[in-house]
Amino acid sequence: MNSIATAPGPFDLNPTVRVGPREKLVLLAGPCQIESAEHCLMIAGTLQEICKKFPISLVFKASFDKANRTSLAGQRGPGMEQGLSILAAVKKSTGLPIITDVHTADQAAPTALVADILQIPAFLCRQTDLLLAVGATGRAVNCKKGQFMHPADMRFSAEKIASTGNHRIMLCERGSSFGYRDLVVDPRSLIMLGQSGYPVIFDATHSVQSMGGEKGQSGGSRQFIPALVRSAVAIGVSGLFIECHDAPERAPSDGQSMLPLSELAHVLEAACEIRASALRFV
Repeated sequence: MNSIATAPGPFDLNPTVRVGPREKLVLLAGPCQIESAEHCLMIAGTLQEICKKFPISLVFKASFDKANRTSLAGQRGPGMEQGLSILAAVKKSTGLPIITDVHTADQAAPTALVADILQIPAFLCRQTDLLLAVGATGRAVNCKKGQFMHPADMRFSAEKIASTGNHRIMLCERGSSFGYRDLVVDPRSLIMLGQSGYPVIFDATHSVQSMGGEKGQSGGSRQFIPALVRSAVAIGVSGLFIECHDAPERAPSDGQSMLPLSELAHVLEAACEIRASALRFV
């Protein structure tokens, strides 16, 4: 099946949120890892208050299992059963759509009962059984580009998902390996991903990671997040993925690459102003 020929362009993520290059900017945001119900509800509520000021469609993100930690000692989260219960509570309390990662094919169906969007981690973007299982749920899919992948080759990942009849696919840029640990973002990648016909999401926080660079944990350079967001929005992405936290230094995973909640409004203000101007040219 040719995903370029069948890609739907803009589509509904849920009854209230539509994604596409000329739709309202979608923001996938929240902590890297579920820490507790109270913490998720606090961050979700804060995100809602911030996003009220901007033309943004908010989707809450948190992971119930970080199955790709650098070290065996890395904290993984509460697991699927407890994690989905927490995400369901966030959804019920806030009304926000939910996105979360799945790592194995058997996680797809139960996760789809709660999440509006299923996310394929970058390391797993070629795993055929996982892509087919996620596609078969009918839920929207955010498929992250592997750090090792040419952006043009992501159409083959999309084809696997689309072969199930599910074309509600977003392709997500999250940086490319540069040497052993650093990641770099090639702006051309956002254009090449968009040529697939699917909406493009830019992951601004994982793109500043240094993989495994902190004694068995991933490091990061969060000071580059605002500039990368401005660049991606100017190019014309459909959405942003921004992991954020009230106290990143205390986060159990990816603390150095998460954006402090206190800085998010400034980043979004710039993004929305640039997007309003850039839409005249894309």
